Amino acid sequence: MAFYETVFVARQELSAAQVEALAANLTDLITQGQGEVTKTEFCGLRTLAYSIKKNRKGHYVLFNIEAPAPAVKEMERQMQLNEDILRFLTLKIDQLDTNPSPLMQSKQSRDRRYEAFEGVDHFEPIEGEKE
Repeated sequence: MAFYETVFVARQELSAAQVEALAANLTDLITQGQGEVTKTEFCGLRTLAYSIKKNRKGHYVLFNIEAPAPAVKEMERQMQLNEDILRFLTLKIDQLDTNPSPLMQSKQSRDRRYEAFEGVDHFEPIEGEKE
């Protein structure tokens, strides 16, 4: 079986429970097609770069999938028919990543960057750089 990574954006009017139910329905489609969803990440309500169908925000959900191609095609077909899903993207990958996605890491990595500079009063200029 092949490995896939799927991200979809759901409408902002949906509640978190409705988004979880939508993700559960898509997971059931994969399991019916002899596949498995190994990781599901709910990235929350985020601002879109541009409005899509008059929506300025959307709920982001990420799936890591191990499934045959027909199961993934059926899931994509159902996503196209569902009016609550604004956009989706499925990529075939070589191996599944068990670490949190970059969307989930963003705040943690920012915190780590600031911790690295704690206690530093000033920065020395790099050679050749103006002060």
